Amino acid sequence: MSKKLKIGLFGFGVVGQGLHDIIRGQNLNLEVVKIAIKNPEKKRSLDAHLFTTDHNEILNNPEINTIVELIDDADAAFKIVKTALSSGKNVVSANKKMIATHLEELVKLQAQNGTSLLYEGAVCGSIPIIRNLEEYYDNELLHGISGIFNGSSNYILSKIFNEGLAYDTALKQAQDLGFAETDPILDVGGYDPKFKLTIATAHAYGLFINPDKILNVGIQNISDADIQYAREKNFKIKLVPTARKISTKQVVTYVLPKFVKADDFLYNVENEYNGVTVQAAFADKQFFFGKGAGGHPTGAAVLSDIAALRYDYRYEYKKYNQQNGLIHTDKVSIEVYLRYVHEYTVEKLEIENISERFSRNDYKYVIGSISLKNLIANRDLLLNKDVFIAQTGKLSYSQQDIAAIAEEGVLVN
Repeated sequence: MSKKLKIGLFGFGVVGQGLHDIIRGQNLNLEVVKIAIKNPEKKRSLDAHLFTTDHNEILNNPEINTIVELIDDADAAFKIVKTALSSGKNVVSANKKMIATHLEELVKLQAQNGTSLLYEGAVCGSIPIIRNLEEYYDNELLHGISGIFNGSSNYILSKIFNEGLAYDTALKQAQDLGFAETDPILDVGGYDPKFKLTIATAHAYGLFINPDKILNVGIQNISDADIQYAREKNFKIKLVPTARKISTKQVVTYVLPKFVKADDFLYNVENEYNGVTVQAAFADKQFFFGKGAGGHPTGAAVLSDIAALRYDYRYEYKKYNQQNGLIHTDKVSIEVYLRYVHEYTVEKLEIENISERFSRNDYKYVIGSISLKNLIANRDLLLNKDVFIAQTGKLSYSQQDIAAIAEEGVLVN
């Protein structure tokens, strides 16, 4: 028998309204008691008595047993979620930055207070990847998880490669459709997929990683020359977050543009859609596909979490509680395409195993291997408008890396 949920909703933007649309008219044994909003002057389609600008009116209401947090402000969201969990209320959230930044503390809060925080809607919209990592793959040995985690950047790249649009034109379209913000750097700069990768890695490997420790390089510096190079090689460029186990004890994570071949699952993931590839030891390669943006797709994921709370569902963080001894590392090299202007860029990044080099007055590139550690150390250099970098091949290891990995565990192919 499911219990009745009395919901306090924070935020009535695209996802909040999408959620309310889905709930309305369905017999789900739940009730939205109050909705917190920022702008009381804005005209709403619902009864004015349902709205409040006072967060405490919801958080201190003993009738409300469930908080649904759907606001943009990560700091304000953390205060709401922390207060709710500490006072015995279960929470559903879609704020990926807040969860990624504070996940370890939020897990401890749940354990201390016997409460549950669910956040399927925070990672890849309508794709149920968190629940699958938590339940289906709980005893599986995962080699890696990667994919397209951001609908805005993928929409832009799709328009560039499929319709020949310029980057600025495609970005404007994404903004007009509500996929990208006025300041789109969180999406195109790879920050949004980095936060999602942080959360997914916690469930895949039991690692709580500070997002600041994960390299994220975006697509904002992509040029016509980079696009032409990809087309000539029959590639598409996608922004791909990756978490991969490189030894029995070590995991690497990063977000980079990637040249994707036609036989890759991600090649045909277009527009605002997301795709997640899970590589497992026994189940082999599996692929999840669905809309990663929009009020109704994300609202559906949020509703799934709300429905699960009716039966007292909570994440068990099984991989974390197994104490498997995994650590986060940067001991790996990545084969990349690097477009640059100044030779010191190549020198500073210490590119090795160069397989291709081209130089003319208006276009220079090199293909070779760069250590992840070096990429992280030179993160600011990679943000320079004269530089574009994309993964071209598999991970590799220097002799020094292999020796260091051997101290911690056995290398995984």
